[in-house]
Amino acid sequence: MLKDEASGDSTSSSVYENPLCKRYASREMQQIFSDDFKFTTWRKLWIALAESQKELGLNISDDQIEEMKANVCNINYDAAAGYEAEIRHDVMAHIRAYGDQCPKAKPIIHLGATSCYAGDNTDIITQRAALLRVKRLIVTAVEKLYLFADKYKSLPCLAYTHFQAAQPTTAGKRASLWIQDLLFDLEQLEFAYNNLKLLGCKGTTGTCASFLSLFEGDHEKVKSLEKKIACKMGFDSVYAVSGQTYSRKIDYYTLSVLSGIAQSACKFSNDIRLLSHLKEIDEPFEMGQVGSSAMAYKRNPMRSERIASLARYVITDALNPALTAGAQWLERTLDDSANRRIAIPEAFLAVDAILMLVINIAGGMTVYPKIIEKHLNEELPFMATENILMYCVKKGHDRQALHERIRLHSVEAAKEIKLNGKENDLIDRIARDDSFGITREELDSLLSAGQFTGRAERQTEEFLLDVREILDANREFMGAEASISV
Repeated sequence: MLKDEASGDSTSSSVYENPLCKRYASREMQQIFSDDFKFTTWRKLWIALAESQKELGLNISDDQIEEMKANVCNINYDAAAGYEAEIRHDVMAHIRAYGDQCPKAKPIIHLGATSCYAGDNTDIITQRAALLRVKRLIVTAVEKLYLFADKYKSLPCLAYTHFQAAQPTTAGKRASLWIQDLLFDLEQLEFAYNNLKLLGCKGTTGTCASFLSLFEGDHEKVKSLEKKIACKMGFDSVYAVSGQTYSRKIDYYTLSVLSGIAQSACKFSNDIRLLSHLKEIDEPFEMGQVGSSAMAYKRNPMRSERIASLARYVITDALNPALTAGAQWLERTLDDSANRRIAIPEAFLAVDAILMLVINIAGGMTVYPKIIEKHLNEELPFMATENILMYCVKKGHDRQALHERIRLHSVEAAKEIKLNGKENDLIDRIARDDSFGITREELDSLLSAGQFTGRAERQTEEFLLDVREILDANREFMGAEASISV
């Protein structure tokens, strides 16, 4: 193995590094799942436990608590690693390491608690912090798409069903669909966030037996202990019952939210990729960016492709907590631990990266109205035939006869387009057909794209009023940092 000559340590280039951290996710999300965040939270929980026990009458001194507080961020990692190598238990290793720094408090650190008091409560606190970061990113993404939808709410464009030409819509109306999906995700996120509770201090099998013993059988003090800890850690309540751990279904609910966000982002990215192929929209592309190592002219939608790639990972990762929740035995089993250490952080890191890409694309898309108009005009003659038919019938012509003439002209026009690459000349054919009794000027007036977009513009305006209210209510979450490194 390669060694760094100065330190003797393995160099970063000689060992695997998670690409989510190295290439994709933000520093902020990485810090939320860092060892510093985790172990300082463990220590804050031990302080909250000791303070609450003291307030309820246990013999714990102010000096002991102050000693713990003085070392809350001073994690002695080497000592903890040494203990864990010996005893093979991460929580006990950190209790001993903390005790080394707090000799006065050492006898009362983690008093009456089990490992899950530190681990599970910290996991809930971490998820809540990560969900707030995700909320900021969703709100910022919605804001960017709101501006896009408002700008292009009246720009007619060809709509597609089955990726085949369909009735026109507007570019802004299409963007409203992307926004709506993210608003669904925001609702689910807020529900999950607001319903997160601490595990509390339930003991080894969830019965609070050790704490009941500490308080000499006083049930009210045990109940008060949990309330005090929750309050000190910023929560309103704890889960009413548990085994040794909180229900692993909670992790499933959290990752289901992240899966939903990944689904919305993937749909958005696929639409951008299709529109990029049609040359109607381009995602951001830096001046010196290279699209292909072989084809210098290429301008690939790599940001959108990355969203799709990461989204696929998150969607499949959401299966992990579902399987874990179903596999728990009675009051506790440890086959959740290794899986959760990987599945939960990586889901958040990936969604963090996904939403930063959505923000980047939504805020920097280039729209090409002339190409959009060209594609629309290529198909508009076929879509206008019903309006033409109704117009001519009002002038006294036979509907059935004109319907057949339109059918024949449409078949011939389509054949020329597909077999010989000709332009769509359906309107010219109808103009030359005396059966219709219609002038070219009349036909042109019936071909205005705005006549075929229905309520698209008005729908977008009405929808954006609601979106504006949501954005105003979440103003503190707008403007999240969303830089992409690769």
